[in-house]
Amino acid sequence: MAAQTVASASTDSAFGPASALSCRECGERFPLEPLFACEACFGPLEVAYDLPSGDPETLRKRIESGPNNIWRYAPLLPVPADVASKPNLNPGFTKLVKADNLARELGVTGGLHIKDDSGNPTHSFKDRVVAIALEAARTFGLTTLSCSSTGNLAGAVGAAAARAGFRSCVFIPHDLEEGKVVMAAVYGGELVGIEGTYDDVNRFCSELIGDPIGEGWGFVNVNLRPYYGEGSKTLAYEICEQLGWRLPDNIVIPIASGSQLTKIDKGLRELIELGLVEEKPYRIYGAQAEGCSPVSTAFKAGHDVVRPQKPNTIAKSLAIGNPADGPYVLDIARRTGGAVEDVTDEQVVDAIKLLARTEGIFAETAGGVTVGVLRKLIESGQLDPAGETVVLNTGDGLKTLDAVAPTSRPTATIRPSLDAFRAAGLAG
Repeated sequence: MAAQTVASASTDSAFGPASALSCRECGERFPLEPLFACEACFGPLEVAYDLPSGDPETLRKRIESGPNNIWRYAPLLPVPADVASKPNLNPGFTKLVKADNLARELGVTGGLHIKDDSGNPTHSFKDRVVAIALEAARTFGLTTLSCSSTGNLAGAVGAAAARAGFRSCVFIPHDLEEGKVVMAAVYGGELVGIEGTYDDVNRFCSELIGDPIGEGWGFVNVNLRPYYGEGSKTLAYEICEQLGWRLPDNIVIPIASGSQLTKIDKGLRELIELGLVEEKPYRIYGAQAEGCSPVSTAFKAGHDVVRPQKPNTIAKSLAIGNPADGPYVLDIARRTGGAVEDVTDEQVVDAIKLLARTEGIFAETAGGVTVGVLRKLIESGQLDPAGETVVLNTGDGLKTLDAVAPTSRPTATIRPSLDAFRAAGLAG
């Protein structure tokens, strides 16, 4: 067990409606502390709640009167009631874009929406999860914010730490895209490249957290992981609220560790339990790049165990060869009637350009994976195009320029004259 000897939360109110940490395997419960593994069976821990009771309409109005960020959902998150008054990047409530042009291209007739999380402060969904982890770090009296990262998380941690006055020290694979390296370094914290894959980085961080060097450190995706993961629920909350408090029929979600997908499902189930949305069937689909597709491979083979893979894909933000939540993703896809699919790097690039051409959204490679998988699911008959569908874009294409730069060049280079413009065939 890698718990640290730091102060526990002094009162339950520091975590709002959260009541305990619960093991996802055996159900054993633990105090709200910086823990991430069950002492009984070593299973992963997640936050358990005593959710608000009473009239759903009252809760709905309370949420709608809140700030235009994730703190409108504070009554459903492990954060104090006054969280909005503290220095934080305040991410969330990003656009849900009705993608009619893309729908026509793909043959989606039931309505298609892009949940575009590139509008967050550091241009990825990671700002959501870090915001929740930061509040836990404050409560526990931690002084350094850290993480292992495939890129986006490193930038989100660096920015959040700078805003909140924390020291930051983050760890990345040595061969990340240049844009993500720069964005992680610019906030002034310590950025450490590790020779190896993300899984090597993650193993190193697990060793560091158990060493005296790591005393007082909050690794957002290790010892703060139960709290961190709850940030992804806010995607589910926002999607349903932006749809007029209703569930979509289909959601396509990228898979790295798999945590985002499992927590979106958790958020949808909470909304049903609270009576904020009407219960109906929904299908969750996971999306991976072929060059790192351990969950997709297991799903297609009918396996319950995910066999690790060595990543080899341009979608580096999803390049986690041993995804911690992989088995839970399989359960959710099968339970909801969804699927897990993968696409080639060439299909990822085509999908990035398709989304940009049809909707004016420049997605990073993870967004290319979800759009590419959506197209493949429709063509293979695995997703009903008559259902209302939401696809996640989790980051900004400016972070992964190398993926599309070779095929995104000037249409022509001409002399500054009308004759040259006409000669190039550009006059229409």
